[in-house]
Amino acid sequence: MEEMPDAVPPAELQTVDGSSGARRVLHWYDFLCPFCYVGQQRNTIFESYGFEVADIPFRAHPDIPHDGRAVGARSGAIYAYIEEEARIAGLPLVWPNRLPNTLMALAAAEWTRRHAQKSFPALQRTLYAAHFALGEDLGDQGVIDRYAAEAGVDITAMHAALDNGSAFALVDQSEALGTRLGVRGTPAWFVSDRLIAGLYPREQFERLAQILIA
Repeated sequence: MEEMPDAVPPAELQTVDGSSGARRVLHWYDFLCPFCYVGQQRNTIFESYGFEVADIPFRAHPDIPHDGRAVGARSGAIYAYIEEEARIAGLPLVWPNRLPNTLMALAAAEWTRRHAQKSFPALQRTLYAAHFALGEDLGDQGVIDRYAAEAGVDITAMHAALDNGSAFALVDQSEALGTRLGVRGTPAWFVSDRLIAGLYPREQFERLAQILIA
């Protein structure tokens, strides 16, 4: 866990996470990142100790082409670890055979978090599941629209933000802040001037949360 040498001005953090309390956590994620998928459980640890968690986007693989990229079978210790973590968290996991370009999905989700906050948790949860449980293409706007509609998002307003680029600008803003704080990949958490880069064991998140509230 890296400790940042300089605190970020609170106003800049509030621009992204929307909160004003001291117990805030920024969590950078990408829908195609399996560590982020199981990292949803780590967020619940922070929340159980009274922290506000803001899930904000950061593309893990911005080089993936618009139509996605085929990926082979997963095997080895790291994949077994992710599968076990998913099992413990109660998250179904079927490794997809393609990695999508998630920029549109991240933009739609971040716009929802900013402008239709009550719909964001359901949209985020179902987009994760669409990729990791159902093998659906998150680069397909029809897939995004379907889950957004189910979550109660105003599809016309979301489309307008995607079409005029403002939703994509929100992703740029989140990534710029992450880069400034030292984020180089997902998942990453920033809490109390500490950067947690990577999916550490559950016990370490518990200990950190306990230390921070002491």
